[in-house]
Amino acid sequence: MQETYVDRLNDVGRFASLAETALSTGRTEALHQELARYHELYGIPVAAIDTSGTVLLGPAGAYREAARAEPALPRIVTAALAGARSEPSWEWAPWDDSALVVAEPVGRDSEVVGAVVTISDLSKTRYRILVRWAQLAGLGLLPLIALVAVAWPVSAWVLRPVRELDAASSRISQGDLTIRADAEAGPVELRRLAESFNTMMDAVENAVQRQRAFVSDASHQLRNPLTSLRLAVESLEPHLRAAGDGRQLYDVAVDELKAMQRMLNSLQASARMESIRTASPVDLDAVLATRVDRWRALTATAGQTLAVDVPPGLRLLEPPGGLGSILDELISNALRLSDAQVVEVTARVVPGGAGPGHGSTSAAGQGDASAAEYGDVSAAGHRDVSAAGHRDVSAAGHRDVSAAAGVVTIAVRDDGQGLDASERAQAPRRFWRSPRHQNVPGTGLGLAICADLVGAAGGELRLEEGLPRPDGSGYGFAAVVALPIAPRGASPSGAPAPSPV
Repeated sequence: MQETYVDRLNDVGRFASLAETALSTGRTEALHQELARYHELYGIPVAAIDTSGTVLLGPAGAYREAARAEPALPRIVTAALAGARSEPSWEWAPWDDSALVVAEPVGRDSEVVGAVVTISDLSKTRYRILVRWAQLAGLGLLPLIALVAVAWPVSAWVLRPVRELDAASSRISQGDLTIRADAEAGPVELRRLAESFNTMMDAVENAVQRQRAFVSDASHQLRNPLTSLRLAVESLEPHLRAAGDGRQLYDVAVDELKAMQRMLNSLQASARMESIRTASPVDLDAVLATRVDRWRALTATAGQTLAVDVPPGLRLLEPPGGLGSILDELISNALRLSDAQVVEVTARVVPGGAGPGHGSTSAAGQGDASAAEYGDVSAAGHRDVSAAGHRDVSAAGHRDVSAAAGVVTIAVRDDGQGLDASERAQAPRRFWRSPRHQNVPGTGLGLAICADLVGAAGGELRLEEGLPRPDGSGYGFAAVVALPIAPRGASPSGAPAPSPV
């Protein structure tokens, strides 16, 4: 653009010199023809004007037509007639549409008799500038494209082990200790990191397995001597005198032996449940269909009322070992320990997850927590702690279902004694039992196992205030199980699982 301006400046300088001579001698024909040929050749109107602005030489029509479209022309011409060389307007950006006006005075100082003016259309020049800019931009993009083409696979090669390590960590946080990172891909530093990670996980898995094996083996090995001891104590019954302290001591010994047997059963079930970490989808209707009638019979026998309010068609992720066994334990607690008149089972869908309710204490996902005082691992006394875990609860892919899609909350509430806030805070502990229930058969492990299984399915077990007591003195107890909604396309879990609790 500056080159164009310099060329026009040289042209009008030459024409101004010729015009001064022609006007002073009166020989203007040759200059007039040269200005006309210049316009025909370059398409640029050029004219010699007097101090009043009248065209003296050159294509007057083309000049006047071009002059009407240039608002800056009077200012530039006035400066030239005053004897000053015009300065460019600098409005030359490719997106502008103004022409280049250049004026040169004819004469010097106070003897200026006119000016030579050119009006140049810059559309072609601006187009060439745009083309040049595009070429430069293209040349600048080529190295960038080449850099991206090289950096993309390199970064993918570097980051792939990091993503795999992150995925492995996520699976491990869900309880799958068998996951290992790929130690054969990626840079040397990441391979060493993956090897260290795998070594650490080997040590963790071995430690956990040894711990579980110890608990399971110890509880199993103690069964036989404990059974022999119980038989030996019970064999003393015919030799007891009706009167005296012997009968009372005998009853205490038998009760303690039964409690120890329940404790061993609970420990063995807990160890087995901790080895199961996968969940599967299940229809809540199918679970309740096999249990509601039995619950009604149990509550009727205990002189209580069971109310079930569960909408049809709910589908959720079933915890390892079976959802029905967890509900059995919660119903059992309400029947045995609450001294309630009404037991209520409800289910609701909560979009986007569920937070703790009013007066609630979360007891989910804690590996060593969540045994409320409602802790006997049995179903209303009809079921001891069974050897759970005989079924491979697969469909591990469903473990990644996000609670952001919603959860199903299943609440078992009663209007009985309940727990106050401080007791609910202590309840998520193994073997913890309320002082009111020290003489009630139980181990304090039932809800611990339930909470661990619910947490393994990506859910939560919460302890809350229950139904209002009939006398208005407070609230009963409520255990709320929140589990992720299962996608409709998921296959149902197979046969019912043995009872884990």
